Amino acid sequence: MRIAILGVGGAGGYFGARLVQAGEDVVFVARGATREALRKDGLHVESPIGDAALTGLLVAGSAEEAGEADAVILGVKSWQVPEAARSCRPMMREESFVVPLQNGVEAPDQIAAALGGTRAAGGLARIIAFQTAPARIRHLGAEPYLAFGELDGTMSDRMERLRAALARAGVSAEVRPDIRRAMWEKFLLVVPIGGVGASTGLRFGEIFGSPELRAMLRRAMQEVVALAKASGIPLGDEDVDRAIAFLEKLPADGSTSLHRDLEEGKPSELEAWSGAVVRLARERGTPAPLHEEFYPALKRRDDAARAAHAARPGSASAGLR
Repeated sequence: MRIAILGVGGAGGYFGARLVQAGEDVVFVARGATREALRKDGLHVESPIGDAALTGLLVAGSAEEAGEADAVILGVKSWQVPEAARSCRPMMREESFVVPLQNGVEAPDQIAAALGGTRAAGGLARIIAFQTAPARIRHLGAEPYLAFGELDGTMSDRMERLRAALARAGVSAEVRPDIRRAMWEKFLLVVPIGGVGASTGLRFGEIFGSPELRAMLRRAMQEVVALAKASGIPLGDEDVDRAIAFLEKLPADGSTSLHRDLEEGKPSELEAWSGAVVRLARERGTPAPLHEEFYPALKRRDDAARAAHAARPGSASAGLR
């Protein structure tokens, strides 16, 4: 199975590296500094479960250069998904498909709009990893995990082939017939805590140490549950309880990527998080007052970060990294 990695950041870089280590047929599609680093110095991963220093990689600067692939693992930022999906067209064979790793619930539909419904899969990643420099990835802990599946719930050979390749690479991977529900479960986990944390500037321990903020977090999660139900996804109070129990076990000084990006003045995935809740809730007529409160203030910060990013030299051509 030929696997393309498009977006060589924390998640894409980590899973791509493990696949290469296992001898799988992998091509990395990257541009700019990441492409040059991959070609010159290779891909480096620091991890508590084993470092990797991989050279002699197959690196392409475009989908045309990469050639056809059976599966594309899409590791770009959420706002890059539509452009990235369109760019995948030259890699598509008859049975090729794209697995998105972004936090959010809209990527599969964006991929389907760009490439056709049969090309789109659902997917999610659980990993704490980030890029320290081009083609250099640091994995901090927790067992890396991927889930993916057909959007119609069928168990297909192509999904099983990808799962088997990841298993050979030592990656915990699962084909989920209910992949849309799985994506909404993660959406419920990250988006409300991201909104509360980024709005208040507080870390997990401070949020859970405050009865008022803990109650606010639960209400924000209940808004997502109501939106999920309106979208045909049967989440419930038990899912809220599980999400809170999971978050309580995380390091007290922890925060979401949304919180960290906004705090550091970087463009964030706000539109795929609180922005998506607000947008979809309005479309479905589902009240989401807390997210309506979070979103405008956070959007002003995100807009400022994007304006500053666009003003930097060379950023006009910034795209997939």
